[in-house]
Amino acid sequence: MRHAVLAVAVLGATAGVGVARAGEGMWVPQQLPEIAGPLKKAGLKLNPKQLANLTGDPMAAVVSLGGCTASFVSPKGLVVTNHHCAYGAIQLNSTPEKNLIKDGFNAATPAEEVSAGPNARIYALDTIQDVTRQVQDAIADAPDALGRTTALETIEKQLVASCEREAGFRCRLYSFSGGNAYRLFRNLEIRDVRLAYAPPAGVGNFGGEVDNWTWPRHTGDFAFYRAYVGKDGKPAAYSPDNVPYQPKAWLKFADKPLVAGDFVMVAGYPGRTARYALAEEFEETANWTYPTIGGHYKDLVALVQAEGRRNPDVAVKYANTVKGWQNTMKNYEGQLAGFKRIGAAATKQAEETAVLDWLRKQGGKGEPALAAHAKLIELDDAARVNRERDLVFGQLRSTGVLGAATQLYRLSLERAKPDAQREQGYQQRDLATFEGGMRQMERRYVPAMDRQLQVYWLREYTKLPASQRIAAIEKWLDGSDDKAIIRAVDKLAKTNLGITEQRLKLMTASSAELEKSKDPAMQFAVAIMPTVLQLESEGKARAGDALLARPLYLQAVADYRKSKGQFVYPDANSSLRITFGNVTGYTKLDGSKQVPFTRLEEVAAKATGQDPFNAPKALLDAVAAKNYAGLADKKLGTVPVNFLSDLDITGGNSGSPVLDAQGKLVGLAFDGNWESVSSNWVFDPAMTRMISVDQRYMRWIMQEVYPAPQLLQELGVAKKQ
Repeated sequence: MRHAVLAVAVLGATAGVGVARAGEGMWVPQQLPEIAGPLKKAGLKLNPKQLANLTGDPMAAVVSLGGCTASFVSPKGLVVTNHHCAYGAIQLNSTPEKNLIKDGFNAATPAEEVSAGPNARIYALDTIQDVTRQVQDAIADAPDALGRTTALETIEKQLVASCEREAGFRCRLYSFSGGNAYRLFRNLEIRDVRLAYAPPAGVGNFGGEVDNWTWPRHTGDFAFYRAYVGKDGKPAAYSPDNVPYQPKAWLKFADKPLVAGDFVMVAGYPGRTARYALAEEFEETANWTYPTIGGHYKDLVALVQAEGRRNPDVAVKYANTVKGWQNTMKNYEGQLAGFKRIGAAATKQAEETAVLDWLRKQGGKGEPALAAHAKLIELDDAARVNRERDLVFGQLRSTGVLGAATQLYRLSLERAKPDAQREQGYQQRDLATFEGGMRQMERRYVPAMDRQLQVYWLREYTKLPASQRIAAIEKWLDGSDDKAIIRAVDKLAKTNLGITEQRLKLMTASSAELEKSKDPAMQFAVAIMPTVLQLESEGKARAGDALLARPLYLQAVADYRKSKGQFVYPDANSSLRITFGNVTGYTKLDGSKQVPFTRLEEVAAKATGQDPFNAPKALLDAVAAKNYAGLADKKLGTVPVNFLSDLDITGGNSGSPVLDAQGKLVGLAFDGNWESVSSNWVFDPAMTRMISVDQRYMRWIMQEVYPAPQLLQELGVAKKQ
């Protein structure tokens, strides 16, 4: 899927931030002192400058998991995040006989904690460096479109290599506004991550996909990791000899009850928003991308679930994959419904028209941005011509053994180059992660299921019009009917790449060796690679043109907003952000008023004994006995479970700590309401709500339902005797 829109950066002084309001906006830490007024008005008690200190309390406690957010909550490296963020680790350690997904996991001592997987990482932010001038100068010196993309890749590798000279750090270059600003983030990369605690599915995934993206919610979406390092205190690969990491800061659980109207803020790593997208890009997403991908995922979920009912091994090994598909499907459905509800297409078009009209009134001064806008439309049109091919071909070559073969052959080609000239993902710095992916495939792969997925995508390929067919696949497949597809998958069934040792062995094979391979999956990879490289080059050329056009146009958007006295905040791009607001309910479209807290008794009322509403017996018994363990809220008369607030979040914020006015932990962000998902494109302050699990419910579960006294003691919240 193409996400063409990046972030609007803070360009010089942040004009217009005086009208920033609680709720909307994902602010970079450097902006917080500038929006001190709105923060204080919303209820922040800390000095905003304290939040801009990334190595102090509380910001140093917030970490990235590379797709989710988490935070340190003890001096012994204990990390809290969402259950669904730890789901991959839970699944990797599960078998049909010992199903941690269903039954939960609770390490009585650190010695019993289990590895979260070879690719599990915790990234603790160390520094942020502005490198805009260096990157822009490199791009400006390039001779053509492809050269600009190559120049960007080259300077990025150079900056990252320099940044990572000290062992134990992982660096990443972030682009804002398509190239108006570049910042280099350096993170401590903790490579030994272990699962310490995860409640049973009847708590951590209560409501499942039925309740996903809805309110009211009653989900105990939390789990704990622990970060380990070598005895010298430096990051190291998993080893029994490693010791818990000692973080610079860790969050303390709130000691005051959270109530409606209270200030809350979230620090986290939101993935992508597209509020500055072109109207055409929005329309393509709404009319083709979301419906098409959502439809495919629906089909794939049905395939895997049907096989999983016959084969428990499939159900366990593909559980994480299916959960990801289901989450995306429902998110897209919610976004599409939201687009219609708020008239998003008309809003986006009106916003863009206003910018273009404003530019035309600038005369010659506005012409470069107008030309840039026209170029972006042209580039989008060019990419759209083969979108069906690109989607199907991309999925086919990344599925199961075909994906492994394609990666391994590409690695052999890249290894023949000097490290600095290799494609990202295949450099020396990437090989540990590459190997980890090859190893953990054995826990997420079943040959019979992989065959069905191959058949699915090959059938989709044969539906493509002749103009989008790929010569290499035409020759390899030798036909366009089901007989040809069955012949192909029968041949692929003889591959050895389902064997972990074979995949690891081929990591050091030369391209010449792999080109002589008789393995059918590798033969597929060799056959399609010239096409992969050609399409990659074409995409890079388009990206090189966009490197000139998008910064110009998005700067114009920022200037227009500033001219209207509007605030300018960055679109999400997976870098650290803070959003703030207040605990509050909302009114649904049917007129029903939604209170901001759900209650313990509602969990019992919703329980059916069947998945996904199979609350544990210990929970139901405690509720029946009104055993609140001293955690009941006086106003609610019971233990709060989940709560709403008007904060601005998106994917990647899952697991983000929700902090009160004093910077203490009051909960974990884990979802948004159904009405909010369209806010990735158009923010709707009246309906957008963040859903969080209340820390009091987390503690109640750990005391009364799935007891973890050792962790409560470590967290400093053990029940007083």
